[in-house]
Amino acid sequence: MTSPMRSLFTDPARYLQSFRLFLANSTEHQCMREFMERQLPAVIASIGNGKSTINILSVGGGAGEIDLLILSKVQARHPGVTINNDVVEPSADQIVKYKERVAETTNLENVKFTWHEETAYEYESRMNAEKNSKKWDFIHMIQMLYYVKDVPATIRYFHSLLEAQAKLVIILVSGFSGWETLWKKYGSSFPLDDLCCYVSSADIKRILDSAGLKYQLHELPSYMDITSCFIEGNKDGELLLDFLTETCEFSKTAPPELKRQVMEELRKPECSETRDGKVLFNNNLSVIVIEP
Repeated sequence: MTSPMRSLFTDPARYLQSFRLFLANSTEHQCMREFMERQLPAVIASIGNGKSTINILSVGGGAGEIDLLILSKVQARHPGVTINNDVVEPSADQIVKYKERVAETTNLENVKFTWHEETAYEYESRMNAEKNSKKWDFIHMIQMLYYVKDVPATIRYFHSLLEAQAKLVIILVSGFSGWETLWKKYGSSFPLDDLCCYVSSADIKRILDSAGLKYQLHELPSYMDITSCFIEGNKDGELLLDFLTETCEFSKTAPPELKRQVMEELRKPECSETRDGKVLFNNNLSVIVIEP
C-alpha cells in the first residue's frame, strides 16, 4: 500500500504558510541579522578592493530581506561604489515581494538590481549556453542548498565564478542542530521528492575539505518554539510539523507509529530543550565563508 504522505513542496501555498510561521516562531532571521551586523563587515572588507563597481550574486534571494541587509553593509564598507546586485530566485511570488521591498527602501541609488526567475541549475545552464563566465566579487547562498540536485557541483560552479579577492558565503542548518538529528534518523521515512534534499554544514565541510578549498565556519545559535506541535489539533502546530518533516499534513497522513516516534524525538535533548514550559527546537545555523 502506498503511503498517503506527500512532500510539502507539492502544495506551494501551504509550504509558504508553514515557512512564514517558521520565521515567526524562530530566531532564524535575528541570528542572521546579528551575524551581518557584527561579522559581515570583516568578511566583505577585501571584496572589490579599489574597484568602482562591486558585483554581487544572490543565489536563492527569496523575498530580499537578508539581501538588503547585506547590501547596506557593503555600502557602509565601500561608500560611493556602484553595486550590481543580481538575484537568482525561482519563485515569482518571492521576486514580487523582493521588488516591493526594494521600492520601500531608501539609499539604494547606487544599487542596480537584476532578477532572474530561475533555479541555480537553470542559471548555470543558461550561462554555459551563452558562454558567459562573468566573475563576481561576492556570492551568497542563504538557506538554499537543500533545493539543488547536486550540491558539490553547485558549490564548484559558483566558486569558479569568484574574483581574486571575492568571497562565497553559504548559510544553512548546522551539523549540530536538531535538524541534523531529526533528518539523519527519519529523513528516509519522509516523502521527500527530488525538489529537496537534506544537507547540513557537516556535509558542506566534507565537500569543501575533499575539494581542498579554504573556508571559515561560524556557528549561529538559533531556536524555534515548537510548543504548539504538541497540542492536538492546533493549526499552527500542524503547520510547523509539516515544515519540520517537509510533509504536507504530516499529523494527518503519517503512519501512527512514525508520528509517535517523531513527536518523541522532537522532545529529546538532541533536538530540543524545554524552557519555561516551552519546547524550543535547536535551529542552529552555520555560516561558511569560502575563499576563491
